[in-house]
Amino acid sequence: MAEPLLCVSALSKRFGSLVALSDISFNLEKGEVLGFVGRPGAGKSTLLHLICGMIAPSGGEIVFNGQRVNFSSPIQAWRQGIQLVHQVPQLVDQLDISTNIFLGREISKPMQFGIPDWERMYWRAQELLVDFDLPASFLRERTANLNNEHRQIVAITRALCSPCRLLLLDEVLSALSFQHQQVMLERIKELAEQGVSVIISSENLKHLFSVTDRMLVLYEGRLSSDRRTAECTPRDIVELIVGTSDREQVTPIIWALESYHAAQRQTEELHRGQATLRRNLETQDSLNRQLIERLKVQVEASSRLTTALQETQRRLMTEREEERKALARELHDQVIQDLLSFNYQLEETESGSVSAEEQAELAAIRNGIRQVVIDLRQLCSDLRPPTIDNHGLATAIRSFAQEWAERNGMILKLDIDPDLGRLPEAIELSVFRIVQEGLNNIRKHAAARHVQLTLERTPVDSLLVRLVDDGQGINAPPDLASFSANKHFGLLGISERVALLGGTMEVGSHRSGGVTLQVEIPSPYPSA
Repeated sequence: MAEPLLCVSALSKRFGSLVALSDISFNLEKGEVLGFVGRPGAGKSTLLHLICGMIAPSGGEIVFNGQRVNFSSPIQAWRQGIQLVHQVPQLVDQLDISTNIFLGREISKPMQFGIPDWERMYWRAQELLVDFDLPASFLRERTANLNNEHRQIVAITRALCSPCRLLLLDEVLSALSFQHQQVMLERIKELAEQGVSVIISSENLKHLFSVTDRMLVLYEGRLSSDRRTAECTPRDIVELIVGTSDREQVTPIIWALESYHAAQRQTEELHRGQATLRRNLETQDSLNRQLIERLKVQVEASSRLTTALQETQRRLMTEREEERKALARELHDQVIQDLLSFNYQLEETESGSVSAEEQAELAAIRNGIRQVVIDLRQLCSDLRPPTIDNHGLATAIRSFAQEWAERNGMILKLDIDPDLGRLPEAIELSVFRIVQEGLNNIRKHAAARHVQLTLERTPVDSLLVRLVDDGQGINAPPDLASFSANKHFGLLGISERVALLGGTMEVGSHRSGGVTLQVEIPSPYPSA
Protein backbone atom coordinates (compact mmCIF):
# COMPACT_ATOMS: atom_id res chain seq x y z
CA MET A 1 0.00 0.00 0.00
CA ALA A 2 1.34 3.45 -0.95
CA GLU A 3 2.61 5.66 1.86
CA PRO A 4 0.29 8.58 2.75
CA LEU A 5 1.44 12.02 1.64
CA LEU A 6 0.51 13.60 4.98
CA CYS A 7 0.24 12.04 8.45
CA VAL A 8 -0.99 14.17 11.35
CA SER A 9 -0.69 12.58 14.80
CA ALA A 10 -2.09 13.92 18.10
CA LEU A 11 -1.71 17.52 16.90
CA SER A 12 -2.67 20.16 19.48
CA LYS A 13 -2.52 23.93 19.76
CA ARG A 14 -2.98 26.18 22.78
CA PHE A 15 -3.05 29.95 22.95
CA GLY A 16 -2.34 30.56 26.62
CA SER A 17 -5.13 28.83 28.53
CA LEU A 18 -7.30 28.53 25.41
CA VAL A 19 -7.22 25.10 23.74
CA ALA A 20 -7.75 25.71 20.01
CA LEU A 21 -7.04 22.13 18.87
CA SER A 22 -6.69 18.92 20.84
CA ASP A 23 -5.38 15.51 19.74
CA ILE A 24 -6.07 15.76 15.98
CA SER A 25 -4.96 12.74 13.94
CA PHE A 26 -5.57 11.86 10.29
CA ASN A 27 -3.84 10.75 7.07
CA LEU A 28 -4.06 12.15 3.55
CA GLU A 29 -3.30 10.06 0.47
CA LYS A 30 -1.72 11.36 -2.73
CA GLY A 31 -4.37 12.73 -5.08
CA GLU A 32 -7.01 12.70 -2.33
CA VAL A 33 -9.37 15.62 -1.69
CA LEU A 34 -10.18 16.13 2.00
CA GLY A 35 -12.82 18.51 3.35
CA PHE A 36 -12.73 20.31 6.72
CA VAL A 37 -16.14 21.23 8.15
CA GLY A 38 -17.27 22.66 11.45
CA ARG A 39 -18.82 25.67 13.09
CA PRO A 40 -16.91 28.98 13.12
CA GLY A 41 -14.23 28.66 15.79
CA ALA A 42 -14.06 24.86 15.53
CA GLY A 43 -10.36 25.07 14.55
CA LYS A 44 -10.37 24.59 10.76
CA SER A 45 -8.13 27.57 9.94
CA THR A 46 -5.84 26.84 12.88
CA LEU A 47 -5.29 23.29 11.63
CA LEU A 48 -4.41 24.54 8.13
CA HIS A 49 -2.00 27.10 9.62
CA LEU A 50 -0.26 24.34 11.61
CA ILE A 51 0.18 22.19 8.50
CA CYS A 52 1.75 24.99 6.44
CA GLY A 53 4.03 26.32 9.20
CA MET A 54 2.28 29.63 9.90
CA ILE A 55 2.07 28.73 13.58
CA ALA A 56 3.88 26.10 15.63
CA PRO A 57 1.98 23.23 17.27
CA SER A 58 1.86 22.82 21.04
CA GLY A 59 2.02 19.05 20.70
CA GLY A 60 1.91 16.17 18.23
CA GLU A 61 3.75 15.68 14.96
CA ILE A 62 3.36 16.15 11.20
CA VAL A 63 4.88 13.71 8.71
CA PHE A 64 4.98 14.94 5.11
CA ASN A 65 6.11 12.75 2.22
CA GLY A 66 7.60 10.21 4.65
CA GLN A 67 9.60 12.72 6.72
CA ARG A 68 8.75 14.33 10.03
CA VAL A 69 8.57 18.10 9.52
CA ASN A 70 8.49 21.09 11.81
CA PHE A 71 8.06 24.08 9.53
CA SER A 72 9.00 27.42 11.06
CA SER A 73 7.46 29.45 8.21
CA PRO A 74 5.17 29.03 5.17
CA ILE A 75 8.23 29.48 2.92
CA GLN A 76 9.70 26.21 4.22
CA ALA A 77 6.38 24.48 3.57
CA TRP A 78 6.21 25.99 0.06
CA ARG A 79 9.66 24.61 -0.75
CA GLN A 80 8.32 21.16 0.15
CA GLY A 81 5.30 21.66 -2.16
CA ILE A 82 2.66 22.86 0.34
CA GLN A 83 0.59 25.87 -0.77
CA LEU A 84 -1.97 27.70 1.37
CA VAL A 85 -4.63 30.07 0.00
CA HIS A 86 -5.94 32.25 2.82
CA GLN A 87 -9.53 33.25 3.36
CA VAL A 88 -8.33 36.88 3.23
CA PRO A 89 -5.80 37.12 0.35
CA GLN A 90 -2.33 38.33 1.31
CA LEU A 91 -1.23 40.54 -1.60
CA VAL A 92 0.94 43.62 -2.10
CA ASP A 93 -1.43 46.41 -3.13
CA GLN A 94 1.30 48.61 -4.63
CA LEU A 95 2.25 46.00 -7.27
CA ASP A 96 0.37 44.88 -10.37
CA ILE A 97 -1.32 41.50 -10.58
CA SER A 98 1.29 39.61 -12.62
CA THR A 99 4.03 40.70 -10.19
CA ASN A 100 1.93 39.60 -7.20
CA ILE A 101 1.35 36.18 -8.74
CA PHE A 102 5.09 35.42 -9.09
CA LEU A 103 6.44 37.47 -6.18
CA GLY A 104 9.24 35.40 -4.62
CA ARG A 105 8.64 32.67 -7.22
CA GLU A 106 9.93 34.42 -10.34
CA ILE A 107 10.73 32.40 -13.45
CA SER A 108 14.28 33.08 -14.64
CA LYS A 109 15.44 33.39 -18.23
CA PRO A 110 17.21 30.31 -19.66
CA MET A 111 20.98 30.39 -19.09
CA GLN A 112 20.54 33.67 -17.17
CA PHE A 113 19.77 32.56 -13.63
CA GLY A 114 18.47 35.35 -11.43
CA ILE A 115 17.09 37.49 -14.27
CA PRO A 116 13.25 37.32 -14.25
CA ASP A 117 11.61 36.29 -17.51
CA TRP A 118 8.58 38.60 -17.32
CA GLU A 119 7.24 37.53 -20.70
CA ARG A 120 7.08 33.85 -19.71
CA MET A 121 5.49 34.75 -16.38
CA TYR A 122 2.92 36.93 -18.17
CA TRP A 123 1.88 34.13 -20.52
CA ARG A 124 1.88 31.58 -17.69
CA ALA A 125 -0.44 33.82 -15.65
CA GLN A 126 -2.75 34.19 -18.66
CA GLU A 127 -2.96 30.38 -18.95
CA LEU A 128 -3.96 30.08 -15.31
CA LEU A 129 -6.58 32.84 -15.57
CA VAL A 130 -8.18 31.77 -18.85
CA ASP A 131 -10.86 29.63 -17.16
CA PHE A 132 -11.91 32.60 -15.03
CA ASP A 133 -12.80 34.53 -18.20
CA LEU A 134 -10.68 37.59 -17.36
CA PRO A 135 -9.19 39.87 -20.06
CA ALA A 136 -5.43 40.05 -20.73
CA SER A 137 -5.39 43.65 -19.48
CA PHE A 138 -6.39 42.33 -16.06
CA LEU A 139 -2.76 41.36 -15.34
CA ARG A 140 -1.63 44.99 -15.66
CA GLU A 141 -4.07 46.26 -13.03
CA ARG A 142 -2.83 47.39 -9.64
CA THR A 143 -3.90 45.00 -6.91
CA ALA A 144 -5.28 47.87 -4.83
CA ASN A 145 -7.99 48.44 -7.47
CA LEU A 146 -9.40 44.89 -7.28
CA ASN A 147 -12.62 43.79 -5.60
CA ASN A 148 -12.66 40.91 -3.11
CA GLU A 149 -13.46 38.26 -5.71
CA HIS A 150 -10.63 39.28 -8.06
CA ARG A 151 -8.19 39.43 -5.13
CA GLN A 152 -9.11 35.85 -4.25
CA ILE A 153 -8.64 34.74 -7.87
CA VAL A 154 -5.14 36.30 -7.85
CA ALA A 155 -4.31 34.47 -4.59
CA ILE A 156 -5.50 31.16 -6.07
CA THR A 157 -3.47 31.75 -9.24
CA ARG A 158 -0.39 32.53 -7.14
CA ALA A 159 -0.73 29.16 -5.39
CA LEU A 160 -1.07 27.32 -8.71
CA CYS A 161 1.76 29.07 -10.58
CA SER A 162 4.41 26.69 -9.23
CA PRO A 163 4.43 22.89 -8.73
CA CYS A 164 2.56 21.78 -5.66
CA ARG A 165 2.00 18.49 -3.82
CA LEU A 166 -0.53 19.68 -1.24
CA LEU A 167 -2.96 22.56 -1.79
CA LEU A 168 -4.68 24.05 1.27
CA LEU A 169 -7.82 26.14 0.66
CA ASP A 170 -9.14 28.10 3.65
CA GLU A 171 -12.73 29.21 2.83
CA VAL A 172 -11.60 30.57 -0.54
CA LEU A 173 -14.75 29.71 -2.51
CA SER A 174 -17.07 31.95 -0.49
CA ALA A 175 -15.59 35.10 -2.06
CA LEU A 176 -16.12 33.83 -5.62
CA SER A 177 -19.21 34.17 -7.78
CA PHE A 178 -21.23 31.04 -8.53
CA GLN A 179 -19.68 30.75 -12.01
CA HIS A 180 -16.12 31.04 -10.68
CA GLN A 181 -16.93 28.62 -7.85
CA GLN A 182 -17.77 25.99 -10.47
CA VAL A 183 -14.51 26.75 -12.30
CA MET A 184 -12.54 26.27 -9.08
CA LEU A 185 -14.32 23.02 -8.22
CA GLU A 186 -13.40 21.64 -11.65
CA ARG A 187 -9.79 22.79 -11.12
CA ILE A 188 -9.70 20.87 -7.81
CA LYS A 189 -10.85 17.71 -9.59
CA GLU A 190 -8.16 18.17 -12.26
CA LEU A 191 -5.46 18.63 -9.61
CA ALA A 192 -6.57 15.45 -7.83
CA GLU A 193 -6.37 13.51 -11.10
CA GLN A 194 -2.80 14.82 -11.50
CA GLY A 195 -1.87 13.42 -8.06
CA VAL A 196 -2.07 16.69 -6.11
CA SER A 197 -3.67 16.35 -2.68
CA VAL A 198 -6.15 19.04 -1.66
CA ILE A 199 -7.54 20.05 1.73
CA ILE A 200 -10.51 22.40 1.45
CA SER A 201 -12.22 24.14 4.35
CA SER A 202 -15.74 25.31 3.51
CA GLU A 203 -19.18 25.87 5.01
CA ASN A 204 -20.81 24.97 1.67
CA LEU A 205 -21.72 21.29 1.96
CA LYS A 206 -22.72 21.10 -1.72
CA HIS A 207 -19.19 22.07 -2.72
CA LEU A 208 -17.65 19.53 -0.36
CA PHE A 209 -19.94 16.70 -1.46
CA SER A 210 -19.14 17.44 -5.12
CA VAL A 211 -15.31 17.23 -4.89
CA THR A 212 -14.12 15.57 -1.68
CA ASP A 213 -13.23 11.94 -1.05
CA ARG A 214 -13.40 12.31 2.74
CA MET A 215 -14.59 14.86 5.27
CA LEU A 216 -13.23 15.67 8.72
CA VAL A 217 -15.73 17.22 11.12
CA LEU A 218 -14.23 19.43 13.83
CA TYR A 219 -16.27 20.21 16.93
CA GLU A 220 -14.90 22.59 19.58
CA GLY A 221 -11.28 21.89 18.62
CA ARG A 222 -11.59 18.12 18.50
CA LEU A 223 -11.92 15.68 15.62
CA SER A 224 -15.57 14.65 15.79
CA SER A 225 -15.62 12.34 12.78
CA ASP A 226 -13.63 11.19 9.73
CA ARG A 227 -16.13 10.07 7.07
CA ARG A 228 -15.88 8.96 3.45
CA THR A 229 -18.02 11.36 1.46
CA ALA A 230 -19.74 8.59 -0.51
CA GLU A 231 -20.89 6.94 2.72
CA CYS A 232 -22.63 9.90 4.37
CA THR A 233 -25.36 12.44 3.70
CA PRO A 234 -25.63 16.20 4.31
CA ARG A 235 -27.88 15.42 7.30
CA ASP A 236 -25.14 13.24 8.85
CA ILE A 237 -22.57 16.02 8.50
CA VAL A 238 -24.90 18.73 9.85
CA GLU A 239 -25.69 16.56 12.89
CA LEU A 240 -21.95 16.24 13.58
CA ILE A 241 -21.34 19.97 13.03
CA VAL A 242 -24.05 21.08 15.49
CA GLY A 243 -23.38 18.21 17.88
CA THR A 244 -26.93 16.82 17.93
CA SER A 245 -29.15 14.45 15.97
CA ASP A 246 -32.35 16.25 17.01
CA ARG A 247 -34.28 16.60 13.74
CA GLU A 248 -36.08 19.72 14.97
CA GLN A 249 -32.71 21.47 15.16
CA VAL A 250 -30.99 19.86 12.17
CA THR A 251 -33.79 20.21 9.59
CA PRO A 252 -34.00 24.05 9.69
CA ILE A 253 -30.21 24.25 9.24
CA ILE A 254 -30.31 22.03 6.14
CA TRP A 255 -33.17 24.02 4.64
CA ALA A 256 -31.34 27.28 5.44
CA LEU A 257 -28.15 26.04 3.75
CA GLU A 258 -29.99 24.99 0.61
CA SER A 259 -32.01 28.21 0.50
CA TYR A 260 -28.88 30.31 1.02
CA HIS A 261 -26.96 28.71 -1.84
CA ALA A 262 -29.96 28.88 -4.17
CA ALA A 263 -30.42 32.55 -3.29
CA GLN A 264 -26.70 33.17 -3.82
CA ARG A 265 -26.90 31.78 -7.34
CA GLN A 266 -30.01 33.79 -8.17
CA THR A 267 -28.47 36.96 -6.75
CA GLU A 268 -25.37 36.55 -8.89
CA GLU A 269 -27.49 36.01 -11.98
CA LEU A 270 -29.35 39.22 -11.13
CA HIS A 271 -26.04 41.04 -10.67
CA ARG A 272 -24.85 39.88 -14.09
CA GLY A 273 -28.14 40.97 -15.60
CA GLN A 274 -27.86 44.36 -13.94
CA ALA A 275 -24.28 44.78 -15.18
CA THR A 276 -25.33 43.98 -18.74
CA LEU A 277 -28.26 46.34 -18.46
CA ARG A 278 -26.00 49.10 -17.16
CA ARG A 279 -23.64 48.74 -20.14
CA ASN A 280 -26.57 48.92 -22.55
CA LEU A 281 -27.99 51.98 -20.84
CA GLU A 282 -24.76 53.86 -21.44
CA THR A 283 -25.41 53.68 -25.20
CA GLN A 284 -29.09 54.58 -25.05
CA ASP A 285 -30.89 57.88 -24.70
CA SER A 286 -33.04 59.17 -21.84
CA LEU A 287 -36.23 57.79 -23.40
CA ASN A 288 -34.96 54.23 -23.06
CA ARG A 289 -34.06 54.94 -19.45
CA GLN A 290 -37.59 56.14 -18.79
CA LEU A 291 -39.02 53.03 -20.45
CA ILE A 292 -36.87 50.81 -18.24
CA GLU A 293 -37.99 52.66 -15.15
CA ARG A 294 -41.59 52.21 -16.22
CA LEU A 295 -40.93 48.53 -16.82
CA LYS A 296 -39.45 48.25 -13.33
CA VAL A 297 -42.57 49.84 -11.86
CA GLN A 298 -44.77 47.46 -13.87
CA VAL A 299 -42.74 44.44 -12.76
CA GLU A 300 -43.00 45.52 -9.12
CA ALA A 301 -46.74 46.08 -9.54
CA SER A 302 -47.05 42.68 -11.22
CA SER A 303 -45.12 41.10 -8.36
CA ARG A 304 -47.41 42.72 -5.79
CA LEU A 305 -50.45 41.62 -7.79
CA THR A 306 -49.13 38.05 -8.02
CA THR A 307 -48.55 37.98 -4.27
CA ALA A 308 -52.05 39.31 -3.64
CA LEU A 309 -53.56 36.75 -6.04
CA GLN A 310 -51.68 33.92 -4.31
CA GLU A 311 -52.94 35.08 -0.92
CA THR A 312 -56.47 35.33 -2.30
CA GLN A 313 -56.25 31.88 -3.86
CA ARG A 314 -54.87 30.43 -0.62
CA ARG A 315 -57.75 32.02 1.31
CA LEU A 316 -60.32 30.77 -1.21
CA MET A 317 -58.93 27.23 -1.03
CA THR A 318 -59.13 27.35 2.77
CA GLU A 319 -62.70 28.64 2.64
CA ARG A 320 -63.61 25.98 0.06
CA GLU A 321 -62.27 23.25 2.35
CA GLU A 322 -64.31 24.66 5.23
CA GLU A 323 -67.43 24.74 3.01
CA ARG A 324 -66.77 21.15 1.94
CA LYS A 325 -66.39 20.13 5.56
CA ALA A 326 -69.64 21.86 6.54
CA LEU A 327 -71.52 20.39 3.56
CA ALA A 328 -70.23 16.90 4.29
CA ARG A 329 -71.31 17.21 7.93
CA GLU A 330 -74.75 18.50 6.89
CA LEU A 331 -75.25 15.67 4.40
CA HIS A 332 -74.14 13.08 6.93
CA ASP A 333 -75.94 14.43 9.98
CA GLN A 334 -79.21 15.53 8.33
CA VAL A 335 -79.88 14.24 4.82
CA ILE A 336 -78.51 10.72 5.30
CA GLN A 337 -80.17 10.39 8.70
CA ASP A 338 -83.50 11.55 7.23
CA LEU A 339 -83.21 9.01 4.40
CA LEU A 340 -82.43 6.24 6.88
CA SER A 341 -85.46 7.30 8.94
CA PHE A 342 -87.69 7.11 5.84
CA ASN A 343 -86.22 3.69 5.07
CA TYR A 344 -87.13 2.42 8.55
CA GLN A 345 -90.69 3.74 8.12
CA LEU A 346 -90.98 1.94 4.78
CA GLU A 347 -89.68 -1.22 6.45
CA GLU A 348 -92.43 -0.97 9.07
CA THR A 349 -95.01 -0.35 6.35
CA GLU A 350 -93.67 -3.33 4.37
CA SER A 351 -94.03 -5.61 7.40
CA GLY A 352 -97.68 -4.55 7.78
CA SER A 353 -100.69 -5.96 6.02
CA VAL A 354 -99.90 -5.05 2.41
CA SER A 355 -100.16 -7.09 -0.73
CA ALA A 356 -97.22 -8.94 -2.29
CA GLU A 357 -97.15 -6.46 -5.18
CA GLU A 358 -96.95 -3.53 -2.76
CA GLN A 359 -94.23 -5.30 -0.74
CA ALA A 360 -92.12 -5.73 -3.88
CA GLU A 361 -92.58 -2.09 -4.79
CA LEU A 362 -91.65 -0.99 -1.24
CA ALA A 363 -88.56 -3.24 -1.29
CA ALA A 364 -87.45 -1.65 -4.56
CA ILE A 365 -87.91 1.83 -3.06
CA ARG A 366 -85.93 0.83 0.03
CA ASN A 367 -83.08 -0.54 -2.11
CA GLY A 368 -83.06 2.70 -4.06
CA ILE A 369 -82.81 4.68 -0.83
CA ARG A 370 -79.93 2.45 0.36
CA GLN A 371 -78.05 3.15 -2.89
CA VAL A 372 -78.65 6.88 -2.50
CA VAL A 373 -77.27 6.69 1.06
CA ILE A 374 -74.18 4.83 -0.22
CA ASP A 375 -73.64 7.46 -2.92
CA LEU A 376 -74.11 10.28 -0.42
CA ARG A 377 -71.59 8.71 1.96
CA GLN A 378 -69.09 8.46 -0.90
CA LEU A 379 -69.80 12.10 -1.72
CA CYS A 380 -69.19 13.05 1.93
CA SER A 381 -65.91 11.15 1.86
CA ASP A 382 -64.84 13.02 -1.29
CA LEU A 383 -65.84 16.34 0.23
CA ARG A 384 -64.02 15.72 3.52
CA PRO A 385 -62.34 12.35 4.24
CA PRO A 386 -63.51 11.45 7.76
CA THR A 387 -60.28 9.60 8.60
CA ILE A 388 -57.98 12.58 8.02
CA ASP A 389 -59.16 14.51 11.09
CA ASN A 390 -58.96 11.58 13.51
CA HIS A 391 -56.21 9.36 12.08
CA GLY A 392 -54.06 11.58 9.86
CA LEU A 393 -52.91 11.78 6.26
CA ALA A 394 -51.44 8.28 5.90
CA THR A 395 -54.63 6.51 7.02
CA ALA A 396 -56.84 8.79 4.89
CA ILE A 397 -54.78 8.09 1.76
CA ARG A 398 -54.77 4.32 2.41
CA SER A 399 -58.56 4.30 2.80
CA PHE A 400 -59.19 6.45 -0.28
CA ALA A 401 -56.64 4.61 -2.46
CA GLN A 402 -58.06 1.18 -1.59
CA GLU A 403 -61.63 2.29 -2.30
CA TRP A 404 -60.53 4.02 -5.55
CA ALA A 405 -58.73 0.91 -6.79
CA GLU A 406 -61.71 -1.36 -6.04
CA ARG A 407 -64.17 1.05 -7.63
CA ASN A 408 -62.13 1.45 -10.84
CA GLY A 409 -60.84 -2.12 -11.14
CA MET A 410 -57.15 -1.15 -11.01
CA ILE A 411 -54.17 -2.68 -9.24
CA LEU A 412 -52.65 -0.08 -6.93
CA LYS A 413 -49.36 -0.50 -5.06
CA LEU A 414 -49.13 1.77 -2.02
CA ASP A 415 -45.84 2.76 -0.36
CA ILE A 416 -46.22 5.21 2.56
CA ASP A 417 -43.37 6.19 4.87
CA PRO A 418 -44.14 4.65 8.30
CA ASP A 419 -42.52 7.66 10.01
CA LEU A 420 -44.66 10.21 8.17
CA GLY A 421 -46.34 11.49 11.33
CA ARG A 422 -48.98 14.22 11.58
CA LEU A 423 -48.63 17.47 9.65
CA PRO A 424 -50.46 20.81 9.87
CA GLU A 425 -54.06 20.53 8.69
CA ALA A 426 -53.51 22.73 5.62
CA ILE A 427 -50.62 20.58 4.37
CA GLU A 428 -52.43 17.29 5.07
CA LEU A 429 -55.52 18.46 3.18
CA SER A 430 -53.45 19.78 0.25
CA VAL A 431 -51.47 16.54 -0.05
CA PHE A 432 -54.69 14.50 0.14
CA ARG A 433 -56.25 16.64 -2.63
CA ILE A 434 -53.10 16.21 -4.74
CA VAL A 435 -53.37 12.42 -4.42
CA GLN A 436 -57.14 12.53 -4.99
CA GLU A 437 -56.86 14.67 -8.14
CA GLY A 438 -53.86 12.69 -9.39
CA LEU A 439 -55.70 9.35 -9.14
CA ASN A 440 -58.85 10.80 -10.72
CA ASN A 441 -56.73 12.15 -13.58
CA ILE A 442 -55.33 8.65 -14.15
CA ARG A 443 -58.87 7.25 -14.21
CA LYS A 444 -60.01 9.82 -16.79
CA HIS A 445 -57.04 10.05 -19.14
CA ALA A 446 -54.38 7.38 -18.61
CA ALA A 447 -56.09 4.11 -19.69
CA ALA A 448 -53.87 2.39 -17.11
CA ARG A 449 -54.14 -0.95 -15.30
CA HIS A 450 -51.41 -0.58 -12.67
CA VAL A 451 -50.67 2.42 -10.45
CA GLN A 452 -47.95 2.96 -7.85
CA LEU A 453 -48.41 5.64 -5.17
CA THR A 454 -45.44 6.65 -3.00
CA LEU A 455 -45.50 9.09 -0.08
CA GLU A 456 -42.19 9.58 1.73
CA ARG A 457 -39.76 12.03 3.28
CA THR A 458 -36.50 13.00 1.56
CA PRO A 459 -33.15 13.28 3.42
CA VAL A 460 -33.81 17.04 3.83
CA ASP A 461 -37.29 16.40 5.30
CA SER A 462 -39.31 17.57 2.34
CA LEU A 463 -42.46 15.60 1.48
CA LEU A 464 -42.32 13.58 -1.77
CA VAL A 465 -45.49 12.37 -3.54
CA ARG A 466 -45.01 10.16 -6.60
CA LEU A 467 -47.73 8.63 -8.85
CA VAL A 468 -46.63 6.20 -11.57
CA ASP A 469 -49.03 4.51 -14.02
CA ASP A 470 -48.61 2.16 -16.99
CA GLY A 471 -51.07 3.99 -19.23
CA GLN A 472 -50.72 5.61 -22.64
CA GLY A 473 -48.22 8.28 -21.51
CA ILE A 474 -47.66 11.71 -23.05
CA ASN A 475 -45.82 12.60 -26.25
CA ALA A 476 -44.21 15.89 -25.24
CA PRO A 477 -43.24 17.65 -22.00
CA PRO A 478 -46.45 19.28 -20.72
CA ASP A 479 -46.98 22.85 -19.63
CA LEU A 480 -49.79 24.65 -17.81
CA ALA A 481 -51.37 25.79 -21.08
CA SER A 482 -51.50 22.21 -22.39
CA PHE A 483 -53.14 21.01 -19.14
CA SER A 484 -56.09 23.31 -19.73
CA ALA A 485 -56.24 22.67 -23.50
CA ASN A 486 -56.27 18.87 -22.99
CA LYS A 487 -58.81 19.18 -20.15
CA HIS A 488 -56.35 17.89 -17.56
CA PHE A 489 -57.93 20.10 -14.94
CA GLY A 490 -56.75 17.76 -12.17
CA LEU A 491 -53.10 18.38 -13.09
CA LEU A 492 -53.81 22.09 -13.34
CA GLY A 493 -55.30 22.06 -9.83
CA ILE A 494 -52.32 20.08 -8.52
CA SER A 495 -49.89 22.61 -10.00
CA GLU A 496 -51.76 25.45 -8.28
CA ARG A 497 -51.69 23.69 -4.90
CA VAL A 498 -47.98 22.88 -5.25
CA ALA A 499 -47.18 26.51 -6.13
CA LEU A 500 -49.06 27.78 -3.07
CA LEU A 501 -47.11 25.35 -0.86
CA GLY A 502 -43.79 26.53 -2.33
CA GLY A 503 -43.04 23.10 -3.80
CA THR A 504 -42.03 21.68 -7.19
CA MET A 505 -43.93 19.48 -9.64
CA GLU A 506 -42.62 17.29 -12.47
CA VAL A 507 -44.65 15.37 -15.07
CA GLY A 508 -43.06 13.08 -17.63
CA SER A 509 -43.21 9.75 -19.44
CA HIS A 510 -40.99 6.77 -18.69
CA ARG A 511 -39.56 4.17 -21.06
CA SER A 512 -41.93 1.38 -20.14
CA GLY A 513 -44.93 3.61 -20.92
CA GLY A 514 -47.21 5.64 -18.72
CA VAL A 515 -46.72 8.86 -16.80
CA THR A 516 -44.83 9.78 -13.64
CA LEU A 517 -46.17 12.65 -11.54
CA GLN A 518 -43.76 13.78 -8.83
CA VAL A 519 -44.43 16.51 -6.29
CA GLU A 520 -41.97 17.71 -3.64
CA ILE A 521 -43.24 19.96 -0.85
CA PRO A 522 -41.20 21.58 1.92
CA SER A 523 -42.86 20.60 5.16
CA PRO A 524 -42.21 21.27 8.85
CA TYR A 525 -41.11 18.50 11.17
CA PRO A 526 -44.18 16.29 11.89
CA SER A 527 -45.94 16.04 15.19
CA ALA A 528 -46.13 12.69 16.97
